[in-house]
Amino acid sequence: MIVNPSCLEEFREKLHSLPSSLTKSDLLASPFRLHQENELCIYYSPHNEYINRAASIVIAGITPGFSQMKTAYKTAAESLRQGRSLEQMAVDTKKAAGLSGSMRHNLITMLDFCGLPQAFGIQSAAQLFGDLRHLLHTTSVIKYPVFIQQKNYTGYSPAITRSPILSTYAFGHFPAELNKVTGPALLIPLGKAAEAVCETLLSQHSLRNFFYLRGFPHPSGANGHRLKQFSKNKEQLERQIRSFASSGLNSL
Repeated sequence: MIVNPSCLEEFREKLHSLPSSLTKSDLLASPFRLHQENELCIYYSPHNEYINRAASIVIAGITPGFSQMKTAYKTAAESLRQGRSLEQMAVDTKKAAGLSGSMRHNLITMLDFCGLPQAFGIQSAAQLFGDLRHLLHTTSVIKYPVFIQQKNYTGYSPAITRSPILSTYAFGHFPAELNKVTGPALLIPLGKAAEAVCETLLSQHSLRNFFYLRGFPHPSGANGHRLKQFSKNKEQLERQIRSFASSGLNSL
């Protein structure tokens, strides 16, 4: 389902004004800026407008980075050139940009090593981004790209709870989106900032029908402690996934 069809329609009109080779100055520009709060800016990107309500696995980062944003815009432009509908464009951008780049490769490796394929009866987590995409919903705590002085926001400086606009997305829009997934589903927040938001939402009983995976490191190559964190948490992650497999999966 599409969350904001009116935003997609407006985006389609603006997309026609962009050059074919997209730069940061093209995209981090006022026509695509949604909010500004001091040095923090939030820009539009179409790839988190589609929700896979039937997903069995939901993976949530903190916010899309510029690389994902650029991929989403390029995919959207190509989709429109091919005459696809707005809904299909949203699906296309979701598949192409969601957790894209080297982060996707790292994520797949980590999911494979902590037993997710065995729990779901598949060969590899790579299939979730291919022929088994219907099992997966990818999203972000702040669904649109956030930048501080044109640099990717990492979940800190400012903390989400210290920013009114980030708090609105994290504790308002994000749970509203997740609760459109019928469930039960395995929720995997990536990194400590996304995990902290999910912890708060769960303590407030704001999320329904989710089994929450704790301790999954952010798979970004920029996370230099990723491998150490994963090695430390691997057994705990395996136990949690097995627990979901023996309980949540029985209801799928």
